[in-house]
Amino acid sequence: MSVPYSFSSSSSFVALSIYSLLIILDKAAFCLAKPIKTARPNRQFSVDYYAKSCPQLEQLVASVTAQQFQEAPVSGPATIRLFFHDCFVEGCDASILIKSKPGSKMLAERDAEDNKDLREEGFETIRKAKALVESKCPGVVSCADILAIAARDYVHLAGGPYYKVKKGRWDGKVSMASRVSSNIPQANFTVDQQLKLFNSKGLSLEDLVVLSGAHTLGFAHCQHFVSRLYDFRGSKQPDPAIDPKLLRALRMYCPHYGGNIDIVAPFDVTTPFSFDHAYYGNLESKLGLLASDQALFLDPRTKPLVQSLAKDKQKFFQAFALAMEKMGSTGVKRGRKHGEKRKDCSMHI
Repeated sequence: MSVPYSFSSSSSFVALSIYSLLIILDKAAFCLAKPIKTARPNRQFSVDYYAKSCPQLEQLVASVTAQQFQEAPVSGPATIRLFFHDCFVEGCDASILIKSKPGSKMLAERDAEDNKDLREEGFETIRKAKALVESKCPGVVSCADILAIAARDYVHLAGGPYYKVKKGRWDGKVSMASRVSSNIPQANFTVDQQLKLFNSKGLSLEDLVVLSGAHTLGFAHCQHFVSRLYDFRGSKQPDPAIDPKLLRALRMYCPHYGGNIDIVAPFDVTTPFSFDHAYYGNLESKLGLLASDQALFLDPRTKPLVQSLAKDKQKFFQAFALAMEKMGSTGVKRGRKHGEKRKDCSMHI
């Protein structure tokens, strides 16, 4: 979650080369029903929030995500990661999409150091989806809801579960780069550090393990794991918890110093383009790419769940859908007092 997904003609070649080596190496903005005798469900945040105001919303977004998935496959992991980074800072309010104002010293979230490697394909997906939705339902649907729907679509397009997305988020009015670093998991985090951050978002230890499974897709730049290869936690030695064959393969492309900053490696070295549960089996085999990933198998608190999810894909899918709904409810803004409905997701109204 915390690491950039990246593709370029050169970086994808490198990522695939690593993969090959490893294979060889063994309306309503706020809706209140008129008072009647029987109670009605709360529609402030619900699956059918736009049932009357924009009934075709899901189909409109799906038409964009399906096309992007075919034309630029990296759009999938890029958008999923965008959703994670949005929800962990200021809540799920599309504040990650806002561009910094030219000449302003106050940078927006997307320009924070931890977000500089966010792929443009993720932003492009939301831009296209928002434009299409605005052409059919002007001024109705928030960018935050479109981002949540698009992330779900890409999970499913890559072979993962299809789950219903609750809607009713408003777009946040605040986007500050200074608030990013302390709210985004880092590649070298221990389980304690990860758990502290997740707990601060109302997420549990189980949510941590399950949501980390999003690393079944995507790629990370060398800079996020190179210390594991040469100087793990200042030891001057590689991380002992990394498979020797994986270590050799990664060292070929990620030198200790002076490497190409565009080089990437897949999080899931066995099935990097499929949303499945292989991520957990990889951790059992010491094939986790990041120290924060591999730590989940080494810690006695999280190891049993890793082992359980490694054995049962459907269990992972069900748990992931629930965890995404839970995370997607984090810090949701509602109403004009706390939010807005942006027509251009990159700019405040």
